Amino acid sequence: MSKDNEIKKVDGSDTPFAVIETGGKQYIVRKGDKLKIEKLSDSETYKKGDKVVFDSVLLIDDGSKTKIGNPFIEDAKVEAKFIENGKSKKLHVIRFRAKSRYFRKYGHRQPYTFVEITNI
Repeated sequence: MSKDNEIKKVDGSDTPFAVIETGGKQYIVRKGDKLKIEKLSDSETYKKGDKVVFDSVLLIDDGSKTKIGNPFIEDAKVEAKFIENGKSKKLHVIRFRAKSRYFRKYGHRQPYTFVEITNI
């Protein structure tokens, strides 16, 4: 690799990390991280402590070399432990039209899944 294309460490640590995609978002994960991700579609079947496997791995860095997928890395997976499902704080959405007596107030609580990364 040339000096121009070299990937620099963000936090200076040499701990292995991966970039996964789930719920339409990308997350940088390390072993032991706890994440609040978009609710998994089949998360109702999981119990506390069950294993969740993410196979949409975009990048893996083990401290000495980096693998980048196109778009995903073949046969790569990140394992996590299911902790809980929940809902975020309520978000209030208000629609208002001046001078027309129009006012609507909605509330929304985004569902999430809480997981802990166990293995990369």
